[in-house]
Amino acid sequence: MVGNLQRDVRPPKLEQSPTILTVLPHSLNTAAPYVNTAVMYLLLISALFAWRELSLGKLRFLVQMEIFVGLAIAVLGIGTFVLGGPANKWMFYNNLLAVIAMMVLLAVVLVPKFSKFLVILNHRVLAAGTLIFALEVLYTNLGTVLQYRLLPLVDALGFAVLLFSLGYVALEIVFTNERRLLSIETELETARQIQSSILPTSVPELDNLRIAACYHPMTSVAGDFYQFVQSNKNHLGILVADVSGHGVPAALISSMIKVAMQSVAVYAHDPARVLGGLNRILWSEAHGQFASAAYVWIDTENHNALYSAAGHPPLLCWRNKKGEMQRIESNGLLFGVEPDSAYPVCSVPLELSDRFLLYTDGVTETENAAGEAFGDHQLERVVHDNQLQPACELSRQVLSELQRWRPAAVNQEDDITLIVIDVL
Repeated sequence: MVGNLQRDVRPPKLEQSPTILTVLPHSLNTAAPYVNTAVMYLLLISALFAWRELSLGKLRFLVQMEIFVGLAIAVLGIGTFVLGGPANKWMFYNNLLAVIAMMVLLAVVLVPKFSKFLVILNHRVLAAGTLIFALEVLYTNLGTVLQYRLLPLVDALGFAVLLFSLGYVALEIVFTNERRLLSIETELETARQIQSSILPTSVPELDNLRIAACYHPMTSVAGDFYQFVQSNKNHLGILVADVSGHGVPAALISSMIKVAMQSVAVYAHDPARVLGGLNRILWSEAHGQFASAAYVWIDTENHNALYSAAGHPPLLCWRNKKGEMQRIESNGLLFGVEPDSAYPVCSVPLELSDRFLLYTDGVTETENAAGEAFGDHQLERVVHDNQLQPACELSRQVLSELQRWRPAAVNQEDDITLIVIDVL
């Protein structure tokens, strides 16, 4: 990596290696001098790139500047040779840059207060390898000046020690990253368990209602959320929410919705106040985060439901007696857009054998190999084909159809939540 200001320390020339030349095609033999010249100038640059990956802060910037200077010297040196000049015309400057780089790196690995500029915390092996290599370079250079005979293989052993120290550092970085990944996976599993604990463990049992809930997160934790608010056997509130984004940030917001829901549960019979209250809390506590939501209050005693939503997909109502699907929309703004958004409420009569579907857009936006979304029409087809099946069977069929629609090689791209409510 480091040259000699008095004499070039370079790899063997290709044109001086008969074994290599015999295996090369004849057309490439003439290119050997050019390849050798390129290797002489680019060897330092490749070493500097390796050191760059181990550097931080100002040291990383300094190494980048050395790489830039080295590239300029390489272009001049290779260009001079291509135009007919001597190959080593610019090698003095290349070797000078190599010595400067070595002095900087020695200072960093040997002086403790400079260790903050290295990626690794424990750099004793790297320091030892660099020091031995620097001593070898010094020994080789002084041999030329003082005219003493160099011991055989010293330069090769010095370089081998440096390579060993770099390899050790690389393995240490790999193992550190593996431990970090294992720690992250453990934390994600803990987050998954916590999020699972805030979701309903079962569906409520009401007179004249049968409910099935389906929840499939895209990753370990998700931004989808649903909750039941039950006051008695005849009244039930159902909230479905979909936080923008995915993963841990979205999961934190969905947990916030869980807590916020407790403060508005007293208004469970009024969807406008429920959604308005949730929106104010999210707007004040989760700046820049958005979520869609739908809330329905079901009154089986008076055979009526009240529905309101915040930028959410419509409530689907399958009227089994008429054999038709109704799309019920009553939307206000997404949570987090404005603090005092209004949420209109729609009254929906309940009839025997009606079926309602509350869901997040992960259901309808699942795409096939051609990039086509599953869409409302496919969902309506599945509901129509399974109109005589119980709610739990319909939810399983929807998931099955989504899996068939999505290519096997493509991972799920959004969280999926589906609530099916049958009126008996």
